Amino acid sequence: QVHLVESGGGSVQAGGSLRLSCAASGSFVSINVMGWYRQAAGKTRELVADITRGGSTNYADFVKGRFTISRDNAKNTIVLQMNSLTPEDTAVYFCKADVIVAFRGTQNYWGQGTQVTVSS
Repeated sequence: QVHLVESGGGSVQAGGSLRLSCAASGSFVSINVMGWYRQAAGKTRELVADITRGGSTNYADFVKGRFTISRDNAKNTIVLQMNSLTPEDTAVYFCKADVIVAFRGTQNYWGQGTQVTVSS
């Protein structure tokens, strides 16, 4: 079993910053891509940013220059530093990991989600 635990959500005023963390634990061989997705009320879930085990990053256009994703392979964690937040960033943020599990290949796991609320 693999678990993703997110932390760091909360409420902030426009222009502020938040830092989200996600830690993976459990029994697995390794983790390929880890990333953050978000889902605003009434909208579909969308990619925010992801990062490969080798450190290559990918960002949605709407966060480029404002958000930074980083990863610690030794701790199986990723961090999303969010700056210059706007009310449009309000959503539930989910961590996702592509995990290699022994005898099962690559499995996708999701965290429970953490709420980010940005007020104007």
